[in-house]
Amino acid sequence: MPLTTSTPGGEALQALLDQRTVGQLLLALDLGGTFVFAISGAMLGVKRRLDIFGVLVLSFAACSAGGIVRDLLIGSVPPAAISDWRYFAVAVLAGVATFFWYSPVARLRTAIAMFDAAGLALFAVSGTQKALAAGLNPVMSALLGMLTGIGGGIVRDLLVARTPAVLRGELYAVAALAGAAVVVAGHLLDLPAVPTALAGAGSCFGLRLLAIRRGWRLPVARPRGEPGSEDEH
Repeated sequence: MPLTTSTPGGEALQALLDQRTVGQLLLALDLGGTFVFAISGAMLGVKRRLDIFGVLVLSFAACSAGGIVRDLLIGSVPPAAISDWRYFAVAVLAGVATFFWYSPVARLRTAIAMFDAAGLALFAVSGTQKALAAGLNPVMSALLGMLTGIGGGIVRDLLVARTPAVLRGELYAVAALAGAAVVVAGHLLDLPAVPTALAGAGSCFGLRLLAIRRGWRLPVARPRGEPGSEDEH
């Protein structure tokens, strides 16, 4: 008698297949996010005229900081970024390629912003998926997904003495949170993991690029006494 999902053996097999699918999806999202964030970090390094070592440091920091923080917070140690050679290899490959072939990559319109938005989307989704798989509640999973997405960009900008984009009024963390929320909603509705991940990544990526194109920004604090603020009485 063949196994079906209605039999105990069939249910176990289906659960195993689902677990493997989720695991492969997380790995693909993580490596994809690693690659595009590494390119964004390396492009910024080239733009700031760093040497090849500096470009590779910036590349690795941009693509790994968020994932390392995520893994540490959910107790997945050692973090995948330093325990799996593929992450380091992808970061080095992206950094070296960008260093030697910067001009072809830079010809893409708003190249750094596009790669940064893609990395933000992939990491926000993978971070949320990994947090959900670790048993975190939906709200904290979404927040951890957002943190995964913005962590690399923050470290990258700090290393070149630039105020992180997430703190400059740009729709950055909000876009990551939107993508994470889509993933959480799909999880709560028991929707398939792959379409949910694609929808979440697309939402984050689209919102981020739309915000850049249309100049959408969050309200920025204005100290009292400056133009546009109320004088202190």
